[in-house]
Amino acid sequence: RGIDFSVKKGETVALVGATGVGKSTIVQLIPRLYDIHNGDVLIDGQSIQKFTQKSLREQISFVPQKPFLFYDTVGANISHGKTFSKKEIVAAAKKAHAHEFIRKLPNQYNTMLAETGKNFSGGQQQRLAIARALFKKAPILILDEATSSLDAISEGHIKEAIKDLQGMVTQIIIAHRLSTIEYADRIIFL
Repeated sequence: RGIDFSVKKGETVALVGATGVGKSTIVQLIPRLYDIHNGDVLIDGQSIQKFTQKSLREQISFVPQKPFLFYDTVGANISHGKTFSKKEIVAAAKKAHAHEFIRKLPNQYNTMLAETGKNFSGGQQQRLAIARALFKKAPILILDEATSSLDAISEGHIKEAIKDLQGMVTQIIIAHRLSTIEYADRIIFL
């Protein structure tokens, strides 16, 4: 209740706080996964209610705590079903530290995922979801505990990839490990 903060274009802001305090709920309001009953969320001074959900979500890359993967190929999951060159898909996978395990798969980027990605570990699923977010190149990047299932080495690589976007992409990051958010411009404690 009564939360009020601004995030400047290109800024990296981390949201931290105890479990259940509302961090995930706050970031889910931005792409209108929930509609607001009181108050408002503004992007460039405009209420998000004035945008269609589709046009709003095209501007946002969102990586949730539990990644959602499609019953499709690895490549289609990264490209979100859009047609792009394999070079672009591989570049996003490399940034997300996913290329290493993808190239070891029998059909590499053409490997089919089982329903909800059950044939991949939690860390591999998160890296695919992060690759999808980086592939999209949206101006707003939201990471909700997106590296929680990763080992320290993989997390470090992804942290570097995300840090490289600093100043170019507006980032809102939720994390419990302080190492994940050490480069943030601001930390908001809830």
